[in-house]
Amino acid sequence: MHLEFLVEEASLESALTQLLPKILPSTVSCKIHAFRGKPDLLAKVPNRLKGYQAWLPPDWKIVILIDEDREDCLKLKKQLEDIAILAGLITKSSCQKDKSFQVLNRIVVEELEAWFFGDVPAIRQAYPKVSANIANQQPYRDPDAIKGGTWEALERVLKKAGYHPGGLEKYKASSEISKYMNPKSNRSKSFKVFYQGLLEIINSKQV
Repeated sequence: MHLEFLVEEASLESALTQLLPKILPSTVSCKIHAFRGKPDLLAKVPNRLKGYQAWLPPDWKIVILIDEDREDCLKLKKQLEDIAILAGLITKSSCQKDKSFQVLNRIVVEELEAWFFGDVPAIRQAYPKVSANIANQQPYRDPDAIKGGTWEALERVLKKAGYHPGGLEKYKASSEISKYMNPKSNRSKSFKVFYQGLLEIINSKQV
């Protein structure tokens, strides 16, 4: 089996590069395609999916991963679903029960950094001076509901601990934190949904 990942930017590509070997068996190959931001992905993915539809082998699956960015999650998910269906592909949400699908659409709520707050031990392994009590502090208890943006929240936490004094370097932080993440214990609901989706792909039938 082979998985094609379409993601909106390089920091998400960096995180997946570290995370996927911890989730996927060695028999599953994968390739990550990073776009130049969310608008770029949404503009280009219709033609990309049409191209896939013309030749996609039975044992290939496509995973589209995009940040919510404080948009309406359901509308964004429907937009991705409609794009895939118009391209002639079967999505996980549109296929009948126990049937095979070709495309898995997943939303990161609200940004990639929520996944990092879902694994505070990984943050602390990458940045040891960060407080061990962060997961119990009210603003960070629910990683997907952090107010004011998870990117900004992670920047505040790391700056307070003496890291990234010039501002959060997203790609660098993504590489350093994801290296230590444990997919099975992440507290972020959107990460759990993504993780479960990958497990279902691994166990799904071919088209």
